[in-house]
Amino acid sequence: MAPGQPAALGIIACPGGEKFVDEMVPHLRRIYRRHYSQLAETLASRYGITEAEAVRRINLSADVHTQRVHPAASLSSYRVPRFKIPVNFTRFANGEFKAEILQSIRGEHVYIVQDVENHYPLSFHNTSERYSLSVNDNVFCLFVTVDAALQAGAKSITLVLPAYPFSRQHKKKGREALTASLFGRLLEYMGVSRIITLDIHSKEIENSFHTLRLENLHASYQILRKLLNLVDVRETDLVVVSPDTGAVDRNKFYAGSLGKPLALLYKERDYSRVSKDARDSNITAMRLLGSVEGKTVFMADDLIGTGGTVIKAMEYLKAMGAKRIFCAISLPLFTGEAIGHFEEAYRAGLFDKIIGTNAVYHTEELLDREWYECANISSLFARIIARLDHERSLSSLLDNRNIIQRLLNQ
Repeated sequence: MAPGQPAALGIIACPGGEKFVDEMVPHLRRIYRRHYSQLAETLASRYGITEAEAVRRINLSADVHTQRVHPAASLSSYRVPRFKIPVNFTRFANGEFKAEILQSIRGEHVYIVQDVENHYPLSFHNTSERYSLSVNDNVFCLFVTVDAALQAGAKSITLVLPAYPFSRQHKKKGREALTASLFGRLLEYMGVSRIITLDIHSKEIENSFHTLRLENLHASYQILRKLLNLVDVRETDLVVVSPDTGAVDRNKFYAGSLGKPLALLYKERDYSRVSKDARDSNITAMRLLGSVEGKTVFMADDLIGTGGTVIKAMEYLKAMGAKRIFCAISLPLFTGEAIGHFEEAYRAGLFDKIIGTNAVYHTEELLDREWYECANISSLFARIIARLDHERSLSSLLDNRNIIQRLLNQ
């Protein structure tokens, strides 16, 4: 790697991940510009030269370490990396996909970004029509992009999947597939070396792989920053509620960080039924372990699908005397008519705010809702890519307790 420059790093945006890449790349540029400036300043001080001379020597070293010296590249200033690799995506009339990479990536470390839950209309270069893709469409578009990059000679492939697909299919209750494991093993077989994701539904999924690394980031810091703008956690009579047993660890983390009590909603479900929308949930009974009477409730979960589970939990907590309810969701899918159902629930006074993230792309249909707050996590992904490129430790990004404590102590 050339000092101060990501000489062998490239980012490919699948059609579904285009918006996320457009938000992430500016953060990457700021990170590399800051690293470059710090390097020039350090070298100038250490070797007793001017910063201008240090910059020229850094650029000389960058040119020595690359086989693609651009004749117009600046000699005396920072060279802004492009990062993004141009790719043409074709969707054929029968629904097949093709990815064509438009520049050489031989020997590069390639990061492929895909938002598998982006179901808004997308355009492809061979047609003026726009298509709404399912999760399966987005996944197969990812597959053909991975293969195109490998065929083009990429040195390594890392996938940036803010929402890991099929993650709810991580354990068997009968004769069913372990699709969460299957998805990762298919990518491992194809030659993918690493997946970067956000608040995966089950941490045990990574135990399915042999060589593939899974880096599971957390949106808790960004979510708490939003929460602190809405609630004074030092004075409010706040209680953290886990919406079910599967979310206990996540909410225990929030309760410990905030120094607040933890309550639990215990739910019984009829797994022979599949929830179709918020009004048709498979929950058959609910119990609260703890007290929320007269208190402000903070409840966190990894994802919202149709929203039925969360809305029923809010109804129950209100019936138990909760004064205000704030809910944090790392992966706000809002499938089907979920946005409309939450609008009705908000008008009925069931909750105050939903804090989501931009891990899943949404338009103003959701973002402009009075009850919705979006925490931007694109800088988090930019930082982990930069650290991987510089071969630095990821510990502080994978375990963010220290920066959360600094935030709360301010």
